[in-house]
This record gives sequence, structure tokens and C-alpha cells, in this order.
Amino acid sequence: MLEETLFALVREEFEETTESNRPTLRSEPEWRKVRQTGTSLWLDTGDIEEAAKLFTMEFEALTTNNTLLNNEVQKGIYDELVGETAKVIRETQPGISESELVLEIAFVLNARHALKLVEQFGANVSVELHTDLAHDVERSIAYGRRFYAICPEKFIIKVPLTPAGFLSARALAEEGIPINFTLGFSARQNYVIARFTKPNYVNVFMGRLGAFLADNDLGPGDCIGEKATLATQREVLALRESGESPSRLIGASMRSSAQVAALAGLDVFTMPTKVAAQYLESPAETVSSRIQDDPDVPLADGVRFEDFNANTLWDVPDDLRKAVNGLVAQDSSSLSPAAIEDHFANAGIGDLFPRWSEADLETVTKDGKIPVYETWKERLQAKAIGFDALMNLSALHSFVTDQKALDDRIRSFL
Repeated sequence: MLEETLFALVREEFEETTESNRPTLRSEPEWRKVRQTGTSLWLDTGDIEEAAKLFTMEFEALTTNNTLLNNEVQKGIYDELVGETAKVIRETQPGISESELVLEIAFVLNARHALKLVEQFGANVSVELHTDLAHDVERSIAYGRRFYAICPEKFIIKVPLTPAGFLSARALAEEGIPINFTLGFSARQNYVIARFTKPNYVNVFMGRLGAFLADNDLGPGDCIGEKATLATQREVLALRESGESPSRLIGASMRSSAQVAALAGLDVFTMPTKVAAQYLESPAETVSSRIQDDPDVPLADGVRFEDFNANTLWDVPDDLRKAVNGLVAQDSSSLSPAAIEDHFANAGIGDLFPRWSEADLETVTKDGKIPVYETWKERLQAKAIGFDALMNLSALHSFVTDQKALDDRIRSFL
């Protein structure tokens, strides 16, 4: 009953796009050049006004996340909806706990805002699961289905890279629900995802990789994200060509307009509005596919890739490929998140899915958006944890922090 009630609430102001009300978009020649390399263009924002300045007919989609949605909610534009939704939920399901009430209201806010983006631009929109679901297979599947049902023609469901995410995303993908499997950082992570989960999209979060080097004085941060992304693109492309996976790669977390030309030919760009605007101010004279390139990554004096287990970003060794073959051969319905962790640990690749302690979770949250190198240095050098695994953990918990800020605003009206 509650699900049906909230479905109607979310969609009550939504007008589906038809030929008669389809948004009229201008064309931008510079984006046409990029599209000719085979790259699809998405805007990485939830800000409708900012998106409207840049969204042209060459763009296919917009993507939001917990951070971007929080930015919009904190503007106060949904305060009235929070109160209205809380009232409806309490009337429909008396006795609901506060945590469940907040989760349902956050679901409504996410879905309503995504529908506004669909209505404004007539585009596909990625919507992300609440971070409380990141380690819960059954509830991730349930909420993934609910998001998709709201707008099956335009919604793409974002599932985070966790062991539970592998199983929930696979189940949703098998139902034909389009999946954007997010929070990936490396070729090996995305090789496993593409082979086992077979989502529509996988990701490399480039900007955070560069920020890790720069913030920790390991190097200027140039090209490390690009190197990981291009290596991943080649792996994903090979899997598509062999028929082993339909997945396409998203170059996410772009930080510089120079990356547009440097990564041309990538399956998908998700560009923050700042990057898109900067590129149009000074576009590349020529744009051609660069997916076979392999840029050098400058490091500070005395720093080596081995110092932070950087090779986990672009190497896909044979032992990992064999481990994935063994995982794919298993009945996924019998697997648990712990079984996935055990599978790779038993194959000698425990740094891919380390078993994080409560102290680790507290530390990575305290570190903030970018991990503090000195804190993790010994374990990275010992290859006890992968650099990609650490960045994944850090990104997830930075989203948890932003989700909490959104949830706290909801609570302030209850």
C-alpha cells in the first residue's frame, strides 16, 4: 500500500514527454565533434538552472548522486514536499520508525527531482540508491525496482560498488532494469563488474584519483585518472566485442576541460557543468579517439607506483581473470557478499575486497573526501589493500556523509 501511495505522490506533477511537448534544444558544433569520436555526453549535475545553460541536443543524459541531490535539497526547494510526504506516510503506515520514514522521504525527493530533470530535458537520468542500502542485497533490489517503476523509459539506477552491490545490481540487470554501477576506480574492478554483473554502465572516478596524489604530495595528480580510465575502456571494449558483457564505460568525476580531448572516444563522459562550460570557452582544434593512448603519470621525486599500490588501477592480471571465470561459473543466487570477498581472497586477490574493520570505517570517514596517505601507507605498500579498494571505500563514505546531511534536513521537519 505504501509503495503505491508514494508512487502516485512522486508522479502527480509529472508530465511525460511526447512529440508535442518535447523540449526544444539547440545544437552545439563543438559537442558534435566530440560525439563523432563515439563518446556519449552526459551532464553531471542536479542543478536544473545550471544544466539548462549547457544542455544541447548532443547530450543524452544527466546523472545525480547523493552529494548532488543534497545540494539541491539544502536549497530548501523541497521543504514543503518533506512535510507533505511525512504526513502521507504516517497516515498510510502508522507506527513507521523514524529511520524508515526518513528513508522513504529521501526516496521521494530523489525520484521527484529526477523526474523534474526528465521533464525539463527529455533525457535519461541516473538516480542513486540511498547509502543505507549499500550493504543490503534484498533492499537494494526492492528500491531499485521501485525507482525504475517510477519512470522506466528514462531512469537508470545507480548501484554502488560493494560486495552486496554486485549481487543486487546483477539481479536488477537480469530483470532488464538499466544499471549504472558506480564508485569504480580501476580496470580490474570494472572487469569483474562487467563480467559478473553485466550492467549497462561502469565507472572510473577520475578526479578523486588525481586529488589523492595532489593532496598527499605524491605528484601533481595529472593523468592518473586518465590512465586508469583508458585502460578500463580497452578492457570493457574487449568484453563487448567478445559478447561477454554489454557494459559501457563512464569517465566520471571529470575535473578539467582538457580531459574532453584527452579522453575522446570513451563510451561516455559525465561532465560537471563547470567542465562543460570551460571546454566551450576554449575547445580543442581537433578531436579524435584517444582510447589506445597510455599517458605517463608524473610523480613527485622519490615516489613510485609501488608506494601506493597504483598498479591496481590499470592492471588486470591473469589470476584475476581466472578468479572471475570461477565466480561467473557459480550460481549467483547462492552467493552472499561474504562469499564474494572469500572467493577473491582464496584466489590470492584479497586486496580487491578487503575486510574493512570498524576502525577503518571511522578513519576513512575522518579523512574526508580523499584518504590521508600516511594513514594507509603501510597496508598499500604491503598490498594488503588495493589503491582502488581504498578509493572506493573513501568515495562511498563521503557519499554517506552527504546522505546524512540530506537526512538530517528531513529530520528537522519531522
